[in-house]
Amino acid sequence: MSILAILFLLVISTAAEAQRRPSNITLGSSLTATSNTTWSSPSGVYAFGFFPQHDNSYAVGIFLPDKTVVWTANRDSGPTVPDDVISLLLSPEGRLILRRRQGQDEDVISPSATIASASMLDNGNFVLYDSNSRIIWQSFDSPTNTLLPGQRLQPGKELFSSASESDYGRGIFRLKMQTDGNLLQYPINAPDAAPYAYYASDTFRAGSSVSLNLDSDGRLYLLNGSLPLQNISNGGFPTQGSINLMRLDVGGIFRIYSLSLGNLTMTRRWSSTDDECVPKGICGVNSFCILMDNAPECQCLPGFVSFQSGNNTAGCSRTISAQGCPKTDNRLKYDMRRVENTEWEDNSYEILDKMTSKEECSKACLDDCNCEAAFFKDSQCRKQKLPLRFGRRSLGNSNMALIRFGTNTVVPDIGGDSDRKRIVKKKQRIDILIIGIVLMSIGVLALSISVVFFHKKLKDYDRSKILSGRTRRVCFENSEEERGPAAVLAD
Repeated sequence: MSILAILFLLVISTAAEAQRRPSNITLGSSLTATSNTTWSSPSGVYAFGFFPQHDNSYAVGIFLPDKTVVWTANRDSGPTVPDDVISLLLSPEGRLILRRRQGQDEDVISPSATIASASMLDNGNFVLYDSNSRIIWQSFDSPTNTLLPGQRLQPGKELFSSASESDYGRGIFRLKMQTDGNLLQYPINAPDAAPYAYYASDTFRAGSSVSLNLDSDGRLYLLNGSLPLQNISNGGFPTQGSINLMRLDVGGIFRIYSLSLGNLTMTRRWSSTDDECVPKGICGVNSFCILMDNAPECQCLPGFVSFQSGNNTAGCSRTISAQGCPKTDNRLKYDMRRVENTEWEDNSYEILDKMTSKEECSKACLDDCNCEAAFFKDSQCRKQKLPLRFGRRSLGNSNMALIRFGTNTVVPDIGGDSDRKRIVKKKQRIDILIIGIVLMSIGVLALSISVVFFHKKLKDYDRSKILSGRTRRVCFENSEEERGPAAVLAD
């Protein structure tokens, strides 16, 4: 037997032994969030336990020394651990649970059989065993947003992005290994159909045995059974003192990263795309994505404002109502605003061919009460209803979005002329009430000023009278002194 064959068998034997080796987590073992203890792999590279999430809360999962999370428990129901949780416990009854101070315990993982022991392996796989040391559950079979070296994304399985950089709940993008052999990316609420995909490996004829695999050097590739099918990333990244992993990021792009175990720095090695506006749904409804210094920025359509400031995925709503028909109500005035070089989801309810200009397409939309927007491209006018989704600026695309824009506000038409008259009368009564309150306030203010002024005048008059009497008395006394006693007696 050759030396290479012996070494190959040794590697396989070592890997198998690593899976069979005795567990280091026994029944009754527990962790607490505040104690900063974990169930670590033998090398200390991977750890299972509590990790901090947003708002000073905790979740349970697997993470690296730099706290990069590679697997998260209970993402579907929300990974945040309740405030009254006392511990993470592998109970004597064979359940992996969150023990609560009040209420029922919560299962972290629910395998098909009773748990007898568990292990955190050096390859990042968390494994549960039954009493016969058989694997009954492993994290490698249930990935969340990350693939580790040696891990596979099996046919029919998906990765989901996280909700945010600090919230590890399920986000809005997914990467699916389809059972037809195709690897695709979709927004979370879109069907598995070509118009909604924003990445595809174009291997849909390969069959139902295709899986996505990651090597230790960062090579990401498709295997058809055991046969190579296609390289997604060529790899070749450093492995000495580093770990290469693939992650579906919050923004919907999957990337290869390298973590240096020496200085715990994370380096981006490869991306499925360099255009961060490519993922469909990065911006909410009635908005479109543009790149500003290679960073995605969402802009609302003309006449729209953001639902929630700072939340790009929240979408936009109209500032002024643009419903109704100019022909039936001449108080309403509309025009059409242009958004050039953009791509959108096409939900056309009517397609008009042989349109000679954008003005003709605009007029066709304005004349249609149901038309709220239109796409004009290659002499074709496609009428749309709101909301518009999956918008992005694409300079290579000549498609022009034409948006109905309301230029004035009107009294809402709730139920005909009688309702409009009632609304107008109610508004007039409110106006009269407001004017009356203002006039009354002015009157009270004027009266108050008059009282203060009169009171001041009265005090000034009394002071003047007192001073006048004192002056006459002083003058009289002074006169007597000048004339002398004899003159006074003579008088």
